[in-house]
Amino acid sequence: QLSEDVERVSENPTDEREGEMEVHEDASSVILPDGELGTTTPSLRFSKTCLKNVFSVILLFMYLLLMAVAVFLVYQTISDFREKLKHPVMSVTYKEVSLYDAPGIAFYPGRARLLSCKHHYYDHIPPLINPGQPGHIECTTQRINYTDPFTNQTMKYALVVQGPRDVKKKELVFLQFHLNETDQDFSAIDYLLFSSFQEFVNSPEKEKFMKDCESSYSSWKFSGGFRTWVKMSLVKTKEEDGSETVEFKQETSVVNYIDQRTKPRSDQLFFVVFEWKDPFIQTVQDIITANPWNMIALLCGIFLALFKAADFAKLSVKWMIKIRKRHLKRSRQVMNHIS
Repeated sequence: QLSEDVERVSENPTDEREGEMEVHEDASSVILPDGELGTTTPSLRFSKTCLKNVFSVILLFMYLLLMAVAVFLVYQTISDFREKLKHPVMSVTYKEVSLYDAPGIAFYPGRARLLSCKHHYYDHIPPLINPGQPGHIECTTQRINYTDPFTNQTMKYALVVQGPRDVKKKELVFLQFHLNETDQDFSAIDYLLFSSFQEFVNSPEKEKFMKDCESSYSSWKFSGGFRTWVKMSLVKTKEEDGSETVEFKQETSVVNYIDQRTKPRSDQLFFVVFEWKDPFIQTVQDIITANPWNMIALLCGIFLALFKAADFAKLSVKWMIKIRKRHLKRSRQVMNHIS
C-alpha cells in the first residue's frame, strides 16, 4: 500500500498542482476572519503524516526485533547441531528369533572331569540316577590346549561345548563335573561364552581363535556343591567403522545340591545349566539425532525471513524520506503563497 501511494503520487503530479492551485486560489480569494480554515487543513495533513511516520517507525523496530530473533535462532540451531554431532544417542533395538546360532561354552575344568552332558527341552531336567558316576555325553565337545594370551607362557586346557539353539522349545544344556580332590578351600570351574561354536569348529587356527575369545570376552565361575542356572542373552554392538561386536549378558541363580549318596565323600560335584533368557537379540548402536536436512531447511527459512525483513525496512525508510520531502515541499509552497 505504501509503495502504491508513492507511485500514485509520482504518476499524478498534475493533480497535486491543481490541488495546490485551488488552495492558492482559495487563499487569495477568500478572506478568513480568524484563519481557521487555512490553519485546520495543514494541521490535519500533518497529524496524518505524523501518525503514518510513527507507525512506520514502529513497524521498522518490530522487523528489526524479528531480525534479531532470527539471528539468534540461526546461532542456536548451529550450536545444537554441533552439540548433537559430538554426543550421539545410543539406540537399542530388539530382533526376535526362533533359533540362535549355537554359542560356544569353553570350560577350564583343571583337574575336574566331565561326567555327563545332555540337551533337555521345555525346562525339564530329570533327576540324576547315579550322581558322581560317569554318564552319557550327548553334547558336541572339543578339547584344545593353547598358551595363555596374557602371559604367553602358561598352557591352558579348555573343553569347548556346543550350547543351546532352539529358544522356542526352551532348549538347555545340563552338565555334570566331578573333582576328586583339591588343594583349595573353595572349588570352582571357570568358563567363558563366545558367539558361535561353528566358527570355532571351522577355524583353521583354533588356538588363535581361543586366544582372541579370551582376550575379548569376560569369564565367569560356577562353584562345586551347587546347581547353577545360567540364562544368557545376546547383545550386538555396531561400531562407528561398521564392524559388529558380540557379547553375552547372563543372569545366574544358584541352588544348593543335597548330596544323597550313602557314603560320605570328599570329592566335589559341579552342576551347571545353560539356557537362553528370551528370543530377542539386542542390537546397540550410536545414532546422531541431528538431521542436516532439517537444519538446512530451517536456516533457509530464517535467511529468507531476514532478507524479506531487510527489504521491507529499506522500502519503509525510502517511503518515509519521500513523504518527508513532499511534506517539506508543500510547507514551503504554502509559506511562499502566504508571503
